Amino acid sequence: MKEIVMLSGKGGTGKTSITASFAALADRSVLVDCDVDAADLHLVLEPKATESHEFLGGRIAVIDPDKCTACGECAKACRFDAIHPEADYYSVDEIECEGCGVCALVCPTDAITLQDTISGQWYLSQTRFGPMVHARLGAGGENSGKLVTLIRKKARDIAEASDAQIIITDGPPGIGCPVIASLADANRVIIVTEPTVSGIHDLERVAKLAVHFKVPASIIVNKYDINTDKAEQIDQFAEANKLDVLGRIPYDPVVTAAQLVGKSVVEYCSDGISKTLRDIWGRVSRIID
Repeated sequence: MKEIVMLSGKGGTGKTSITASFAALADRSVLVDCDVDAADLHLVLEPKATESHEFLGGRIAVIDPDKCTACGECAKACRFDAIHPEADYYSVDEIECEGCGVCALVCPTDAITLQDTISGQWYLSQTRFGPMVHARLGAGGENSGKLVTLIRKKARDIAEASDAQIIITDGPPGIGCPVIASLADANRVIIVTEPTVSGIHDLERVAKLAVHFKVPASIIVNKYDINTDKAEQIDQFAEANKLDVLGRIPYDPVVTAAQLVGKSVVEYCSDGISKTLRDIWGRVSRIID
């Protein structure tokens, strides 16, 4: 079983559209959408949830008014100004509380406990291309990296149980905690970039991240023909850093047309950009064997 993680460093490069086509082309795969803050792979794959689970990702302090003596030690220790006096006890502002637990440590009467809070949900679904694990972090929810780690583990469990050959992970944008959680222990990172200033900048950041975590990385240049000079700059970066360029995909309005009807590009058409994607998937399959 192998796992490839699709990253981009920024939104709008076409990473999810390419991931959806790879899902259509793969044999016996398990899919994961690790963009728990703004997932969109489901818009193409139309998953039907078979399981739904709460994600307990944070904690909040709770004060028992019967035990509270209104001494105010908790309020003095709180760095987030989350504890306020009431008539004869103190209470916690749930929005301001960060769940650090300092208040519980300083309380002389053990009136404060930390309780788990629901930060989001995760789902096991079925798609026309196989099982998919995905999640949704609630507004202001914490521990996106923890949630990403959770759904990746579930995907591995499913892959092992079903003898799946590959896990295809649609990673989140950026280089923060959820991205790090997405690529840890992966077999290959595929960076989808575009020939723009921001595209190249974020390509460089993600490539450095892959090197740091010792995950082999390759590049796909999407919409390469919108700026051939920048596309050449990407080629130079790849050569200087010994990164394979798996393919160059031209700009094509058919991508948007496919999205509008909820299909991957390789389902929507069989020639042009679809053939390019099939050729790239063939190269991906060879490097992860």
